[in-house]
Amino acid sequence: MKRKSFAEMNCSIARALEEIGEWWSLLIVRECTQGSVRFDEFQNRLGIARNILTARLERLIELGVVERFALDDQPKVGGYRLTPKGEALYPVLIALMQWGDRWTACGKKPPTLLVNDATGAPVQAIVVRDESGAPLSFRDVRFLPGPGATSTTPSFIEGRNQRVLGHK
Repeated sequence: MKRKSFAEMNCSIARALEEIGEWWSLLIVRECTQGSVRFDEFQNRLGIARNILTARLERLIELGVVERFALDDQPKVGGYRLTPKGEALYPVLIALMQWGDRWTACGKKPPTLLVNDATGAPVQAIVVRDESGAPLSFRDVRFLPGPGATSTTPSFIEGRNQRVLGHK
């Protein structure tokens, strides 16, 4: 069964999910941020079937999230690393991790902690903030048509803003 495609949806969240929303993809990106570079490292750490890993790596390469590179110790063997596009997913991974730590961790105890390597201080939770640094929820923001808006975007946004914010 083929899943629905979000590629044509004029929504950045939907289009992002089209590219990296499949769970193995984000777990491969996570492994890249934790030092995995070799195919066998990904396979062993994730417990993923070879054919699925191959397909996901190829797709991430095609999308420009991951790239192949020659390993220093074995130039004929390729490794995998994040591109700048892939590295930009790091805050997304940390936000998911922090959400999981709060809402899904066994006994509400996170399995791992993030600390600043230089200071040892815990990493702060990722929060949406206003220009002065105050935290914002979805109830505190509104949408406006952006440069990529279509003719239907203003009415779509207006309806959302009215329901969430009570704007008239």
